[in-house]
Amino acid sequence: MKKAVLQLETLVCPSCSMKIEGALKSISGIDKESISVLFNASKVKLSFDETQVNVDAMKAAINKVGFEVLKMQVKE
Repeated sequence: MKKAVLQLETLVCPSCSMKIEGALKSISGIDKESISVLFNASKVKLSFDETQVNVDAMKAAINKVGFEVLKMQVKE
């Protein structure tokens, strides 16, 4: 499992966090329990299986619900 931190555009409401979390939970390969949307920091932290999903798929899912990913960082 790898860990990812995605820096988002500024989140303006708590329901934004729920939309993003829901979008990410629908992707197979992401550890659903590890998803943490940090509202005040406008970041998402999660663990994922790089053999099943890549950060581009995560970015696309977040973009699809109307939010922009500004930066992505992946750690072993």
